[in-house]
Amino acid sequence: MSSVTLSLAKLHMNIDGTTDDELIQLYIDAAEVWLGNYIGKQLANFDPVPADLKLAVLKLVAFYYEQREAVAFGISMQLAPYGVISLADSYREEWFGNGE
Repeated sequence: MSSVTLSLAKLHMNIDGTTDDELIQLYIDAAEVWLGNYIGKQLANFDPVPADLKLAVLKLVAFYYEQREAVAFGISMQLAPYGVISLADSYREEWFGNGE
């Protein structure tokens, strides 16, 4: 089960209608996978999912939706907006070695 619903994601992005529902659901699924990989723990393992991680999912979904056809030349592109990273960092499991 998703940490955020399709209706909440649409409310967050102020989207009416159902034209993009399948696309938005794909972005929800992708955002949850990305966040789970980033923090080292899948969101489904949280019970309940903390509000700040839900907000990170919503921000990432909006980013994917708004940047779906972005093409950039000569500028730095990021895989997630800084706000998402800031929200997720406190949940990130240690990913450096133990000094070895």
